Amino acid sequence: MMALLHSALCNLAMTMPFQPPAASSTAQDIDRLYLVLSGITIFFTVLIFSCIFVFMVKYRRRKDDEIPIATHTPLLVELTWTIIPSLICAVLFVWASALYVRNGRPPASSVEVFVIGKQWMWHLQHPEGPREINELHVPVNVPIKITMTSQDVIHDFYIPAFRVKKDALPGRFTSLWFTPTETGTYHLFCAQYCGTNHSEMIGWVYVMTPTDYANWLAGGEKSESLAQQGARLFSQYGCNNCHVPEGNGQAPSLVGVYGKPEKLQNGETKVVDETLIQQAILVPNSVHLPNYKPIMPTYQGQIDQDQMLQLIAYVKSLGSEERNGK
Repeated sequence: MMALLHSALCNLAMTMPFQPPAASSTAQDIDRLYLVLSGITIFFTVLIFSCIFVFMVKYRRRKDDEIPIATHTPLLVELTWTIIPSLICAVLFVWASALYVRNGRPPASSVEVFVIGKQWMWHLQHPEGPREINELHVPVNVPIKITMTSQDVIHDFYIPAFRVKKDALPGRFTSLWFTPTETGTYHLFCAQYCGTNHSEMIGWVYVMTPTDYANWLAGGEKSESLAQQGARLFSQYGCNNCHVPEGNGQAPSLVGVYGKPEKLQNGETKVVDETLIQQAILVPNSVHLPNYKPIMPTYQGQIDQDQMLQLIAYVKSLGSEERNGK
């Protein structure tokens, strides 16, 4: 029965354009879950209200002094309407959880694009250096990881055709990923009310063939990669005087630390990610490592969000060859 219901709903989805095109590797999986949820909801809604209407008419009181006959529900009936919904809920929970976990883990080969939400625009930067405003160019069939933050208020990065949506938060980094499967142009929205011109915070995603994407990268304005820009800032602010690669400086070496757990002075263990790197730069005393004196100054107000992304990209690039060689 469930298979027939699923097949009917999928056919209905293809004939009735009530949803955006499915243009990513996970879009159809999400649509299947959504359609099954919708079908189950409609089925039980119709069943329950039909029963209510029938019972309301059939068992209505016909006389003022009428006393209903005492009834007892058989144990089998009780078990049936308890076990069947429980099994349906369990299946839906496992299905949705597996899909959620899978969609939360970007492949190791993902191309990372950094995004900053601002009132009222999207600022996007590719690892090779090109920057875009309210536009995102990506190659088809290549996993893309979006790492985002906000410069002011909460925004929400939403591409309906890819079925991806996540908040961009001030002071924190969040991420999502997708693999576009169809070339074309797709809508990009801010799905979180963020102020007066929220409705104008829109853009476009251009999915291109690998050749067209390579030509687009080559045809843009020549610039340093994010990691190269971060390396220049790292030297400009004198960070390399303390963070010596060999690890014998006044601060710990940053080679290969990204993605690894670090134990802090207070005994807490944290994974070195984008948020922790930003915290260490802006509020260094809150990320005090054992065996090192808290001598790092704060760079609050000296480094803007674009420069922060550049420094993070540089730290992430340190030791990448060593990690890949393992």
